[in-house]
Amino acid sequence: MRILGIDPGSRRLGYGVIEIDAKGIHYCGSGCLLPEGELLDRLRQIDEGMMQVLQQYQPNEAAIESIFVHRFAKSALVLGHARGVAMVAIARFGLSIEEYAPRLVKQAVVGKGAAAKEQVGHMVKHLLGLQGDLQEDAADALAVALSHARLRRSVA
Repeated sequence: MRILGIDPGSRRLGYGVIEIDAKGIHYCGSGCLLPEGELLDRLRQIDEGMMQVLQQYQPNEAAIESIFVHRFAKSALVLGHARGVAMVAIARFGLSIEEYAPRLVKQAVVGKGAAAKEQVGHMVKHLLGLQGDLQEDAADALAVALSHARLRRSVA
């Protein structure tokens, strides 16, 4: 079972892929899409980048972080556009997608719903046996994938 996790953003979209087998959970890959230009150009680049990630890793399931309430409505709308494009790409690939609130992701990975980003990154590296630096958005996406791996029985 291969799971794709997404940390949505219109300027930085993190992705992380893990695999579950009889021996446990394993890291497959992660990174960030860094679209540039005006909003429509960035959305097109997100769509193209998501299709490349999906084709490269061939996930069986996908999970995405839900939108939390932003201070600025315009920021929330732009984030919603980027998130929607990523979700449509996943649907075109033939997968359904589960959504997880940021607090639930932190709770599932760190044990605290109010955990700091640094704590999430540290736990992701620990759980997956990774060394060295891990991009913050990629770590968040891997946390979404790990959360789905832990919670998927309750949503299935």
